[in-house]
Amino acid sequence: MKITFLGTGTSQGIPVIGSTHPVCLSNNPKDKRLRVSVLIEWNGYVFVIDCGPDFRQQMLRANCTKLDGVLFTHEHADHTAGLDDIRPFFFRQGDIDIYAHSRVLGELRKRFDYIFTTENKYPGAPSVRSHTIKNEVFTLKDQEVIPIEGFHHKLQVFGFRFGDFAYLTDMKTIAEPEIEKLKHLDVLVLNALREETHISHFNLAEALALIKRLKPKRAYLTHISHQLGFHDEVQQHLPKNVFLAYDQLTIQIPNH
Repeated sequence: MKITFLGTGTSQGIPVIGSTHPVCLSNNPKDKRLRVSVLIEWNGYVFVIDCGPDFRQQMLRANCTKLDGVLFTHEHADHTAGLDDIRPFFFRQGDIDIYAHSRVLGELRKRFDYIFTTENKYPGAPSVRSHTIKNEVFTLKDQEVIPIEGFHHKLQVFGFRFGDFAYLTDMKTIAEPEIEKLKHLDVLVLNALREETHISHFNLAEALALIKRLKPKRAYLTHISHQLGFHDEVQQHLPKNVFLAYDQLTIQIPNH
């Protein structure tokens, strides 16, 4: 299984528009972060988790020519605003499969009603096949997927476990039964916004504490704010098995 980090930034991305913060002015490519998303590929299948406002740019940058579906963690704009840009895939492939909590699908229908409508549909609009995710195991092609439920302040969000890989973003609290689903991982991806405490995201200390408890072989931090600091400086102070993810980073997950 191949994982490509399409974006690793928080909701405003880095650099933030108009900001003179030193990290926003950095020339290091690893300090330039599009909105958070990952591309997951295995056995010729291609799926994306979240489809934010940078989706078009991310797909071009990844040279992605096929899309088997999009999974959504939750409905916030930095995770959903790029849905219209599935159009090139739709024109080549037909209806695109999307997977989300029923609440999230409802929000997408409001924002992108022209995609979901079947009456007087504009011929240039894409179409989707909606699949409701509940907190129970489901299958994507030949891969079992385990939802991981958490809370983004008071908003329910889903993370996902694919075999020995798990991807969590926009988490602040996770109940014990959900944490149990995250044991014995090769790779854990987890949000770590900044050092200061935040109402709806893990800060760095909270993310590192969960990683220490779960003991994955490797962990990668994502959904990063400019307030966390320069990529290279932060990386120097992380445990040896913990890494700051960065845009266009690719990793391989062994098949067992």
